[in-house]
Amino acid sequence: MTLTEWFVFFLIIQIVHFAGTWRLYEAAGRKRWEAAVPIYNAIVLMQIINRPKWWTILLFIPIINLIMFPVVWVETLRSFGKNSTTDTWLAVFTAGLYIYYVNYTQPLNYVTDRNLNPHTKTGDTISSILFAIVVATLVHTYVMQPFTIPTSSLEKSLLVGDFLFVSKFHYGARVPMTAIAAPMFHDTIPFINKKSYSSWPEIPYMRFPKLQSIKNNDIVVFNWPVDTLYNMYKAADKKYYKPVDKRTNYVKRAIGVAGDTVEIKDGIVYVNGDILKMPLRARPEFSYEVTTDGSSFDQAYVIQELNSTDGVYQTSQTTFQFRALTDDAVRKLQNNPTVKSVVRNISKETEPTIFGKKENWNLDNMGPIYIPKEGKTVALDKASLPFYKRIITDYEHNDLKVIGDEIRINGKIATSYTFQQDYFWMMGDNRHNSLDSRYWGYVPANHIVGKAVFIWMSIDPHKSGFKKFRTERFFTTVGGEGEPVSYFKFFLIAIAAYFGISYFVKKRKENQA
Repeated sequence: MTLTEWFVFFLIIQIVHFAGTWRLYEAAGRKRWEAAVPIYNAIVLMQIINRPKWWTILLFIPIINLIMFPVVWVETLRSFGKNSTTDTWLAVFTAGLYIYYVNYTQPLNYVTDRNLNPHTKTGDTISSILFAIVVATLVHTYVMQPFTIPTSSLEKSLLVGDFLFVSKFHYGARVPMTAIAAPMFHDTIPFINKKSYSSWPEIPYMRFPKLQSIKNNDIVVFNWPVDTLYNMYKAADKKYYKPVDKRTNYVKRAIGVAGDTVEIKDGIVYVNGDILKMPLRARPEFSYEVTTDGSSFDQAYVIQELNSTDGVYQTSQTTFQFRALTDDAVRKLQNNPTVKSVVRNISKETEPTIFGKKENWNLDNMGPIYIPKEGKTVALDKASLPFYKRIITDYEHNDLKVIGDEIRINGKIATSYTFQQDYFWMMGDNRHNSLDSRYWGYVPANHIVGKAVFIWMSIDPHKSGFKKFRTERFFTTVGGEGEPVSYFKFFLIAIAAYFGISYFVKKRKENQA
């Protein structure tokens, strides 16, 4: 839905609200017209039901409002003496339309001094759960979201089994685009494997003000632009449309930002003509061919000494292929007396699935590629069109037709194109084992979820017992220079202090009583 369509929808809702509640407003000592003024009518309603005015804000926050609407419906009925279980269920299952029946057919006795405390233990429990869901959804949607690293594409910066906190506010929290969705679930409800949202209606793309822009080398969580999976657990057998904010979450490093030119030569990334300087914590990995004197490699040596978890396989009696090795691991292999040579694999042949599909382009050699910037205009012809076709059609929703050498956008001949938003080039540090922008191209700004900022827990899938827990990675920052520093002990001290102080405060109150 466009902003205009949403505005019309909002006005219709206001009319529906006025028609169903004006007598309730009058019975509560308010004026009839107060039920008709948008936003103001919600503030007045909060006063009628004896709830804080700031609840009005919650009614306009996507997803949160799905929880708040039924609460307000029930609270409205109870403010006029409708306290039965039947009244409550009728309010919920009629989507508030039961209030129409009460408004026009029932005696309206406004309860001015209504007791706001739940009358039963069940009611108290439900109120507590609803409050917890609202707070958790607010934090999850607009402040910080937990995220798990499922693959090794960013080793060794992020490891498989790392549990992250992803900041929504660094780049500006994105307003949910799906107006109807289950709180705190992504695209799928676990266990039942059902879609967690409705594709209609969609909210136009909006963001809150940002604290910072995406910088080169930032580790960013984003929605996978080419996602057509029905859910995250089962591959679909046909293309399936998903709203932007419900596409699968990916995490990669922002190699190029809007306005940059990126080029890859023999696996080395160049940005604006210079070799990309990566932070010290980043340890890019490549695949290597290793030749020995006939000796093989023990699995413990590969995992513990070389710190490689992507594996090694033998191609001949003396030749081995390592899928992912850092520079440190390469040096250790070169110093191993059984190793004759260590050669980094570099792709030379054309890869048909690579972005741009140009001759001799592959995951190790491609570019230069311009990263589109909002407001920038580029020349458009049959040579440049493959780079921008998906932007023009899928991301910026234009009608594109190519007839011979003629390019038409929205029915008009086009020799240039001006971008409507920023784009980014995302890559994994595990350069030969990462599905990234080299294959599907640019990541639009409206697909950005947030910035990876904190590892709160890390579990090693290759170990068992207490050894599974990488405590040295607990409560470490993702960014920064030098080796990560764990703040886990400070967290434990803070928890102990909290419970200790709470215990003594409770004891003191008991003694005073």
